[in-house]
Amino acid sequence: MPVITIPEIHQVCKTALEKHGATPWIAESVAHAVAKNESRRNRICGLYYLQSYCQQLVSGRVSKDAEPVITLPKPGFVKVDAKYGFAQPAFSRALPSFIDAVQDNGIAALAIGHSHTCTSLGYFTEQLARKGFIAIGFTNSSPIVAPPGGKIRTIGTNPVAFSVPDGDGNIAMQFDQSTTVVALGKITMAKEAGEKIPEGWALDEHGNPTTEPEKALAGSLVSAGGYKGWGFGLMAELLTAGLTGSIASQFVKPLKATQGEPHDLGQFFLAIDPENSDVFFERFGQVADLVAQDEGTRLPGQSLKDLSEVDVPDSLWHLALELSTGPSKD
Repeated sequence: MPVITIPEIHQVCKTALEKHGATPWIAESVAHAVAKNESRRNRICGLYYLQSYCQQLVSGRVSKDAEPVITLPKPGFVKVDAKYGFAQPAFSRALPSFIDAVQDNGIAALAIGHSHTCTSLGYFTEQLARKGFIAIGFTNSSPIVAPPGGKIRTIGTNPVAFSVPDGDGNIAMQFDQSTTVVALGKITMAKEAGEKIPEGWALDEHGNPTTEPEKALAGSLVSAGGYKGWGFGLMAELLTAGLTGSIASQFVKPLKATQGEPHDLGQFFLAIDPENSDVFFERFGQVADLVAQDEGTRLPGQSLKDLSEVDVPDSLWHLALELSTGPSKD
């Protein structure tokens, strides 16, 4: 298994995206996200997605040159029409306006509509936390989750992310998790590897527990904590589809299908200035100290660090290099 540096991963991804039609600034933005996720060993949101990005650039399922349109309907509400392009460049273009809105109002919302899948939500909330804000993010996805006790796939894994600054430009706490027991990518990766999945992750099409990835993909994933996770998934659904102008999960086509309609997903972010309270960091410190009293316990994201190089499976790195030469002539 080759060891690849993060800058090399970034460059190969940027080249691959440009070769498949993305304009340079868009390719740069998406490649940065892929490389960042690889540096955190989040392969599902890293190189694992590169082939899909490239294929969908060629098919037109994601726009290769979309110019996001930013509006401010109200002082504390920034809205972005991603024009069926990638979420990462839409966010980067909106970030200055969003930061201004948070600083002016103490709290603000950012609604990104009509975008491609954003993969890792924490990638976005972390950027806001490094600017000094408490950040919460939501997104929706293709339908794979049935209501507890049901069989009809209604919403997506609909992740939620939360990032907290430490007051010095770093991250004090962060989590990024689906509202299901496991992310959909874990199921698809198990299928590709010919492996079974643990019981409790998914149900088959008849609503019965299954350890077969194929049956899980034909059935539904299980909400984390039953009705509790289901409620959080519904909250993410209403915020992202309802406030961004994007479509509901039930109408989203499979995210990695090479052909078809654009994803038309939404991402919704809340950013809060911790300076609204003169005791926020003191209270955070109290909680952090309490957690640290038990040996081996930590706050979510407390051990986050960027690796400078990572192991990449031979087949995946070979595919990335192949994509960097351009679309197949077959």
